[in-house]
Amino acid sequence: MARSSVAVLGLVAGLALAGCAQGPMGQPGGGWITLIDGPSGLDNWNRYGTANWRVVDGVVQADKSEKGSGFLVSKADYKDFQLRVEFWASDDANSGIYMRCQDRAKITDKSCYEANIFDQRTDPKYGTGAIVHIAAVSPMPKAGGKWNVYDITVKGPRLTLVLNGVKTADVEHGEFANGPIALQWARGVIKFRKVEIRPL
Repeated sequence: MARSSVAVLGLVAGLALAGCAQGPMGQPGGGWITLIDGPSGLDNWNRYGTANWRVVDGVVQADKSEKGSGFLVSKADYKDFQLRVEFWASDDANSGIYMRCQDRAKITDKSCYEANIFDQRTDPKYGTGAIVHIAAVSPMPKAGGKWNVYDITVKGPRLTLVLNGVKTADVEHGEFANGPIALQWARGVIKFRKVEIRPL
């Protein structure tokens, strides 16, 4: 075989392998879809409320609002999925990761499943690591002042939260079947460094 043909075949094989590693539309291998990672972090989200969401040094963050809570709501809806979220929260932060939300314009902990980020919640059983109103946590872990990783699996009625490698909630609840993801700012400082989702 001619040397030029070998080179072309090698190039084609290399491109094919690169495509397999990356997956369609630039998503990482294993079916993971990146929703936040670096300066394009707001591209996959719509803003609701007046929180000052912005990208600073490759991290999506908010620390104030003109009025009430503010949300980033995913442009796509998700049914069954695994979600990985790298976040940093101040000690006084009130935030959360909302899932299968029923109304994009009105995100609440009663119309979505909320994986809470709230170390100073008055009732700590539904604070950080809990699914608000549904799955209490005891003892409540603290997320303030450091980077954390939430690994969340939602499949059918089963919801499982793992925070920094420790399972904090595992429950079945069949009220909400499908909907967008939402990230909340309500108090303090919240930063999201990476958010990835893998449909199941």
